[in-house]
Amino acid sequence: MSKRTSLQDIARVAGVSESTVSRVATGSARVTPQVAKLVRDAALRLGVDLAGRSKAKVIGFLLGNRPLLHPFHSRVLMAVDACCAAQQYNVMFLSLRYEATTPWRDLQVPEILRRRELIAGCILAGANSPNLLEFLAHQGMPFATFGNNVGGEWRHDKYDVVWLDDIPGAYQMTRFLRSLGHQDIWFVGNLRLPWFRRRFEGYRKAMQDTGLEPHLGNIDSDNYPEIGYLATRSILGRGERVSAIFAGSDEATRGVYKALADCGRSVPRDLSVAGFNDLEADVMHPPLTTVRTFPDQIGRQLAQMLLSRIVRPDMPLQQGTVPTEIVKRESHQLLSLPVELEDETLKAGAGKGSK
Repeated sequence: MSKRTSLQDIARVAGVSESTVSRVATGSARVTPQVAKLVRDAALRLGVDLAGRSKAKVIGFLLGNRPLLHPFHSRVLMAVDACCAAQQYNVMFLSLRYEATTPWRDLQVPEILRRRELIAGCILAGANSPNLLEFLAHQGMPFATFGNNVGGEWRHDKYDVVWLDDIPGAYQMTRFLRSLGHQDIWFVGNLRLPWFRRRFEGYRKAMQDTGLEPHLGNIDSDNYPEIGYLATRSILGRGERVSAIFAGSDEATRGVYKALADCGRSVPRDLSVAGFNDLEADVMHPPLTTVRTFPDQIGRQLAQMLLSRIVRPDMPLQQGTVPTEIVKRESHQLLSLPVELEDETLKAGAGKGSK
């Protein structure tokens, strides 16, 4: 069947013009998602693969509202690039700063995000807001997003999403510290940022489940070492009871370490410290006990979701979760005999990744 005949047949079955079918085949954003689905359904009935006609072999990696060389997202990007290259796709890096309060119709985005004939789809990393997701959905642009870093209220069941299992990870780390005999455990972070807020949620649940009051050192800053430093100095300056500090990121623990040193405190002799991410924990002094994440796996899952969506636009929505694990190093100490954990599964999980 010739290309022209195929497009004519699809147009007749779908009840649209041949030019509309051509725009759907090339991924043009000038076609509404409803019309695009009508055309794709007609093509499937005729046995024509419209996805195979698209010439766009470029995937956009969109880093929203984050530093360009952020180590976590750099590893996600490298995994995305490797996965896409194996399928003969190139990856284009795009950095975007935008306000969460801007209506999706008014977002100022790179023009390529409106051109499906130039770009096959997008992967959303960094810190994003529901308005960008709505914009891409209305453009008919296939995309997969890292769900942990989307702020505000949003319908994650409407999109292809990969999650990091950070709430259970924070819960297990808190239970581990509790098992060492710690009761005065503080969480430090910036709850304005969704990843800190999720990790605090896991910490708070673990504290409440063991009959303890949660304690929060909340600093509104985008500078993570500053968060850790100011929160720790504030806790110590007020004379609060504290035997362990759990920071929502390893970068924040650098500030915790400095604050403790400035106050003449030693880790772990005077206070135990734990972090989250395991991106630089093994080079800190002392090496940091932390929650390990797997950014490479997050990147692979995001790329696989998007490539599947490009080939099968009407496939069911995809949700994936990447687990975490506890890595025990030298920044914690035993205060008393271990507290018996009620959940034997969590007890076993807390020992995973021990060094």
